[in-house]
Amino acid sequence: MLKLTGNELSVISKYVYDLSGIVIDKNKSYLVESRLGPIAEELKCKNYSELYFRARQDASKRIANKIVDAITTNETFFFRDNSPFELLRHKIFPDLIDRKMEGPQAAFPTMKIWSAACSTGQEVYSIAIILRELLGNEINKWRITLLGTDISDAAIAQASYGRYNKTEISRGLKPDQVKKYFEEHDTYARVKDEIRYMANFKRINLLEPFNFIGRFDIILCRNVAIYFSMEDRKKLFDRLADQLNPKGALLIGATETLFGISDRYERKNYMNSFFYQLKS
Repeated sequence: MLKLTGNELSVISKYVYDLSGIVIDKNKSYLVESRLGPIAEELKCKNYSELYFRARQDASKRIANKIVDAITTNETFFFRDNSPFELLRHKIFPDLIDRKMEGPQAAFPTMKIWSAACSTGQEVYSIAIILRELLGNEINKWRITLLGTDISDAAIAQASYGRYNKTEISRGLKPDQVKKYFEEHDTYARVKDEIRYMANFKRINLLEPFNFIGRFDIILCRNVAIYFSMEDRKKLFDRLADQLNPKGALLIGATETLFGISDRYERKNYMNSFFYQLKS
């Protein structure tokens, strides 16, 4: 594996930040080596400086996309951390459904949900499963928009296809859920069409404008802002506020907080979980 010099770490870190907004700590040269080393070897680069220059000169952005795919953390699994999904199941979805079923909109109720930084799609499909279980046959009356976005092309491709290996399937799903919502094969399982067709996936860099995707009733932006600088976190959550409908819900990671980051939200506690809503 190629060894990274101090100067190369500075250059690569700046390049990764420009591409994705991810801040690489000065003490994490091992992370760059372990994730970008295989790309450098594949391209027969003599060092990381050559990898950087070749990425900058590649008009197709193929190398840049490989770097983003490698450096972004795609660690995820179905119903990860569980408590946000219990919060959706028992509090946020019931309140939203009740609200949407009132007034003239009740004939054609809509529901818009955005999973930002959705990685390989497990969060999105977990939400779809909950909606199927909550609404049952009534789901056909709803116009549901379930959008998953990520900066990684590879992650978006897998999420769109809905195919997971046995290890990925075993993490977070109950056997009856696998049987009901997946087509099982020898070495993998694929999300059934009735679930897969509920979701749409797009590549979006959260540091770039995303107002074109519209406003949402629920936004999940979990465990991604922790890789951003404080300035970029403030900008991100300010722009997310512009995309959130009144009385909508924002869910972030269990160890994250908006204290000192944005004053546009108020925290709502429910059981052992929390979410944020826009201030009145």
